[in-house]
Amino acid sequence: MDRVVDFINSVLWGYVLVYGLIAVGIWFSIRLRLQQVLRFGEMLRCTLARPAPDGTGISPFQALCTSLASRVGTGNIAGVAVALVLGGPGAIFWMWVVAFVGMATAYAESALAQLYKVREPGDAQAVYRGGPAYYIARGLGLPWLGTLFSISLVLAVGLVVNALQSNSIAEAMEGAFGLSRPGTGIALAALTALVIFGGIRKIAAVAEYVVPFMAGVYLLVTLYVMAVNITEIPGVFAQIFTHAFGLQEAAGGVAGGMAAAMLNGVKRGLFSNEAGMGSAPNIAAAATPSPHHPSSQGFVQAFAVFIDTIVVCTCTAMIILLSGIYTPGAELTGTQLTQAALAEHIGSFGPTFIAIAIFFFAFTTIIGCYAYSEMAMAYLGLASQRWLFVLRCLVLVMVAWGAVQSIATVFNLADATLGLMAVINLIAIVALTGTVTRLTKDYFAQRKAGHQPRFIAADHPGLGAGIDRDIWR
Repeated sequence: MDRVVDFINSVLWGYVLVYGLIAVGIWFSIRLRLQQVLRFGEMLRCTLARPAPDGTGISPFQALCTSLASRVGTGNIAGVAVALVLGGPGAIFWMWVVAFVGMATAYAESALAQLYKVREPGDAQAVYRGGPAYYIARGLGLPWLGTLFSISLVLAVGLVVNALQSNSIAEAMEGAFGLSRPGTGIALAALTALVIFGGIRKIAAVAEYVVPFMAGVYLLVTLYVMAVNITEIPGVFAQIFTHAFGLQEAAGGVAGGMAAAMLNGVKRGLFSNEAGMGSAPNIAAAATPSPHHPSSQGFVQAFAVFIDTIVVCTCTAMIILLSGIYTPGAELTGTQLTQAALAEHIGSFGPTFIAIAIFFFAFTTIIGCYAYSEMAMAYLGLASQRWLFVLRCLVLVMVAWGAVQSIATVFNLADATLGLMAVINLIAIVALTGTVTRLTKDYFAQRKAGHQPRFIAADHPGLGAGIDRDIWR
């Protein structure tokens, strides 16, 4: 099994996704005229907009927090450290690149998810259903590919990624408090059950409070570390840029210079911010956008990528690179390296703080990823309480199982399944580029005319019959 997974990863991450993710991000950055920079204010405006008063869906801010719940996870702590160990400081630069172009990709996939969302008949929770499977089926007319994507999402995001999150929590708790891995796994599964059995609305409500708190505290700690080491910050940035382009040979275990930095930065960048992967659009579809236009939720999710990688991942990089203990190719795991680095800054409480941060980051990722898999189940026609009960039980089993598994095995399996999912989604959104650009032009044409943007499906017959015209009227 390990040999098969390694082969798949070598093809996906060595050739297809390293270049494909950046190429698709550049493609949308050009087609959308660098709106991740020029329209940054629009991202903030849409994110902070009031929820629609009709009581359907979830608010834009809840959608942001729920997507951040899955984006901001162990990839922001352990994943950044792994990228540094395997790719050197230059890997951070390539994480930034993936995030910058990924903001355009995230906008595209989330705007499409909004456009092609549906209301399930008799949905007691009054939430919308949507995501890549829906725009693949309704926008491209390929329902079989939507089915393949949904199955991949349930396996990759709902099960494998959640095992990875619990693995990191168990490792952190063992190192900081001496807690046993099986005990941590069981306790975490029980806590997860309390949330996911409440459905998407409860998940969004929990994320709305936990995510801003955990990200804010982590940022404050990092700002303290940077303030104390302010004279060393220019040198850290010099390290990042010189290693990114192979201008300075990395020492130790970092073989391949720029190639290693790029490979690990792109891989860990995608795993962290999920732009282009096709997971976050599932919760983007559940939001009731304000303004009532698909593009508004695209802006919200583009902003989520900025927060995840440009802000939170950079925090971890600063903590490690300013510690003075970082050595390329070190034999510490990602969690251990970050704990040791923060211990250099704030003493013995450092490992405890990282353990707590990982717990919150990873736990919210688990519940966020479950929300995505529930959307996929709806597309597969398996959204009945019986099938959702089965899914929830499988998620709890994987959470408990992941806590006691080898981290290398879990990481490799996560890379393979997520890579397959991303390939399907990237092909779909590129094929729907024309739709994305039409939505964007319509949005800003209304803004330029002084109107609150509102999408009315009847005004856009060329977008096809896959749009639910009862929603967009």
